[in-house]
Amino acid sequence: MENNAPLVSVLMTVYNREKYVAQAIESVIKSTFKNWELIIVDDGSNDASVKIARQYEAQDNRIKVYINENNLGDYPNRNKAASYAKGKYLKYVDSDDLMYPNGLEEMVYYMEQFPEAGYGLCLDIQDEDQIYPFQLSPPEAYKYHYFDLKSIFHKAPMSSIINRKSFEAIHGFSGKQHVGDVEIWHKLSQRFPVVLMPGALIWSREHDDQQMNDNMTNPFIPFKYILITEALILSKNCPLNEDEKKIILNKLQNEKAVSIISAIKHHSLKKGLELQKESGLSWNNVLYRKLMLPA
Repeated sequence: MENNAPLVSVLMTVYNREKYVAQAIESVIKSTFKNWELIIVDDGSNDASVKIARQYEAQDNRIKVYINENNLGDYPNRNKAASYAKGKYLKYVDSDDLMYPNGLEEMVYYMEQFPEAGYGLCLDIQDEDQIYPFQLSPPEAYKYHYFDLKSIFHKAPMSSIINRKSFEAIHGFSGKQHVGDVEIWHKLSQRFPVVLMPGALIWSREHDDQQMNDNMTNPFIPFKYILITEALILSKNCPLNEDEKKIILNKLQNEKAVSIISAIKHHSLKKGLELQKESGLSWNNVLYRKLMLPA
């Protein structure tokens, strides 16, 4: 970290968010934790988003606004924002979401207790056995997600705080559309411990323009999650043993079969055929797995 650099770089990527961006910026300004910089990177908005952001930049020298020459898309723009960061920690705050006043202060406090951690995640669920915060090693994090069924790898960037050196060590987001969140938590947890911390530190807005709404109508998007998860489990860097991998891979094959049949039932035979081709499963395997699963 550079001398006099802020402890936290808050990263806000923007694309046509004139309705919400002012509230998002103000939620950062109102933080009880003050040692931050706010990096706003606009990805070619054609509304008033940049004008609004510039007004805040003019009032607070901790705020910097950058405009991309070309539209990069969601995950590449997240990497672009991180490239300007000087802080020890990266904290994504989406331009349509809000952070509670105490959110940043608590996240930093929890991370500072675990200097070896690569990142932290806020969870909305309560752990039955221990109080937050606590740290999980790479094997523990994978087991917590896959065998304890806590779904920690399905959190959005807004739920995280990331050590910048850890982020840079894995080269940030790969840029894969829709699956970037799942992928980066897997990759970070292959190399670094994760800190699990309480939820209710951030507020995610729901509206019709969100990308996640595609998941409801396009069967290929949730299917991508299965494929990227399979690749990550098969990766040489996966911290699980071979028996544990086999259990997870078998579950993923079952999920593929269910997705293929669901695509045929709720969309079209064509979509089901396309998923089956991507899956690597024969039709006999698809039908066998579907029949063997509980109704």
